[in-house]
Order: sequence, then structure tokens, then C-alpha cells
Amino acid sequence: MPAHAPGAASQDGYRAATLAALAAMFAGIGLARFAYTPLLPALVAAHWFSAEQAAYLGAANLAGYLAGALAGQRIAELSSTRAAGRALMAATAASFFCCASPVSFAWFFAWRFVSGFTGGALMVIAAPRALRLVPARRRGLASGLIFTGVGLGTVVSGTLTPLLLSLGLAETWLAYGALTAFATIAAWRAWPADAPAPVAPTQDVTFRMRWPRPAVAVVTAYGLVAAGLVPHMVFLVDYVARGLGAGIAAGAAYWVLFGLGAVVGPTLAGAAADRTGFAPALLAALTLQLAAITAILMSSHPPALAFSSIVIGAFMPGNVPLVLGRTQEIFSDPRARHVAWGTSVIVFAVGQAASGYVMSAAFARTGGNYGVLFGLGAAAFAAALAIAAIGDAGCARTQSSRP
Repeated sequence: MPAHAPGAASQDGYRAATLAALAAMFAGIGLARFAYTPLLPALVAAHWFSAEQAAYLGAANLAGYLAGALAGQRIAELSSTRAAGRALMAATAASFFCCASPVSFAWFFAWRFVSGFTGGALMVIAAPRALRLVPARRRGLASGLIFTGVGLGTVVSGTLTPLLLSLGLAETWLAYGALTAFATIAAWRAWPADAPAPVAPTQDVTFRMRWPRPAVAVVTAYGLVAAGLVPHMVFLVDYVARGLGAGIAAGAAYWVLFGLGAVVGPTLAGAAADRTGFAPALLAALTLQLAAITAILMSSHPPALAFSSIVIGAFMPGNVPLVLGRTQEIFSDPRARHVAWGTSVIVFAVGQAASGYVMSAAFARTGGNYGVLFGLGAAAFAAALAIAAIGDAGCARTQSSRP
């Protein structure tokens, strides 16, 4: 097909948009959030902050993510998808540069909040806007590629952090700032112009739409999943490095496994849902995550740590297409789908932010007891599994009673 043909132009457009969204997930989530996990023990070892302060700095990113998730759509409406995407990625790079010196706890807290805010806003803006341009038959693959950016950022941070720390802690922050700036530049021209906006849910639709039991269950479970993920996302490397005394390099190695799981997780989860349906796939995913966090509670041996890191890593982004697909199954009205997914993202962000602060406080009060953190995570996954199963069981009984 000639390059100037409409089909070719459209194909180039959605490929570029997918690239921009992938870069946004790589920088805004993969690096801005997950590079902090292998850096946490280094901040403590270098006496930049105490262990308790470093834990609260991790929670600051989660609080920022909540704020960004709430504000993301409004940001895009006030400017444009292209302008918002560029500005948010540039702000993400700036947050790394500004953390290259421990000016004060408040300074660091503010920039970690900014990095979370940009990640939350990019999560709301990037993938949905890019997927509007993708043909329906390729949206599953495109969605998987976009969220693969989270895993790629995690792998990069786990691989590079031990090497960069040999140069110095400040140099490590500057290097991640440069890498994020490079991703920003690479995606600069790829951001799509605004597509026609979907029908926006009105206040009337929001309050009148009927929420069936399975929908309430899946959204509630998603919020609990957010809490269950926090111990691995914030404390995994610190647990291995300082809690087990294995050192930062060993902790970063498990973080690489976490990231490798995140690279393949969304694609495998989507493929499983295509074969079994989203409800069974989500229940299976919750069961595996409960088993994985229980493994790290019961054993500190390398096989248990590796299993736990890979599985939780895989479903950290892998939960996203499952919950999104499940809400699409439950609701047929496009407006209701929009409300349901937006509510899911906000509930997830609330769950992460709240649990981040609760677990940071628990960590401080117990004198750095990692078992308490993973125990709270296991309880969250168990509750999520029970709620999702009850919601689906109620749906099955209702369907079987129909004539």
C-alpha cells in the first residue's frame, strides 16, 4: 500500500499513538514509581533519610497517583492529549532531577508526590486516548504492548540501579532523570492529536446507572488488590536487602524478576481471559496472587522469593486488562462502561494511597517488621478473592433463575 494511502496513514497513526502510550507507562509508572523500590535501601544506607521516612516517601508517590488519577481527564480537557502527555512526561523527568539532592524531607516528599501525580494522570490519559485510534481487532495486542511499558521500566530500574549506585546516589537519580527525558523526547512527536471525545457521562447517568452485584464486587476487589500489591511494590527490595541482610544487589535481582513478570503479565492475562472469560481469569489471578504473597510469608528461601516476585510482578499490570475486560462484560451501555472503569481506577488509587500510609505507619510502629506488611497484603488478597467469588456466584444464581 502506498505510504500516502489513508489506510497507511491510519496505521502509522495508531502505531505512533501506541508508542507514545508505551513510553508514558515506561516513564510515568515503570520508572517514576518502581525505580524507587530498589533505591529505598540505598537512601537509608546513605543516611539521606531514616527507614521510616523512606517508607513515607514511597507512600507519597501513591498519594500523588490518586490525585493524578482524579485530575487526569480534566487536565486533558483543559489542554489537549498531546500537550498534556508531553507536559506530564517532562514533569516526570524533572521530578528525578529534583531528587538528586536531599534538600529536605518536605522537598523530597513534594517531588515524589509529583512523580505519582504524573503517573496517575498518564494512566488515565495515555492508553484510552491511544486505543481510540487502534482498530478493534488489534486493541487487545495494543493494550498489552502499552502496559508492557510498566514492566520494561521495572526491569530497567532493577538492572541499572546496582550499577548506577556504584557511581553515587545523586548520580543514580540524575541518570533516571536523563532516561526519562530521553523517553519524553522519543514520544514527543508520537502523541496523537485529540480524537473525537466519547459521550461524557453526565451527573444524571452517574447517579442513575444500576450497579449489579458483580460490578460492585469487581470494583471493590480491585481496591483491595491495590492494597495487596503495596508490600511488593514498595518494600520488596528493602526486605531482601536489609531485612534478610542480602544486600542491594540481591534485592535488585528479585526486582528484575518482578519486572520480567510485569513485561509478560498483561499479554498472558489477556490471552487467558480470551480463552476462559474475564470472570474466571480474574478469580484465577487473585488465587495466584494470594499464593504468591503467602509464599513470601512462609519462606525466605530463594525459590519462594523468586516465585512471589514473578507472580506479583506479572499481575501488577496484568490485573488491569482483567478488571477492564470484566467491567466491559458486565455493562453494555458505553456510558456505564466509562463510569465503571473510571470508578475502578479511582478506587484502585484510593486503595494504594490508603494502604501505603497504613503500611508505612505499621512499619514504623513495629520497628521495621516486614512480616506485618506482607501479612496485611495477604489479608487484602484473600478479601478480594472472597468478594469477587461471592459477586460472581450471585450473578450465576440470578442467571440460572431466569426462565
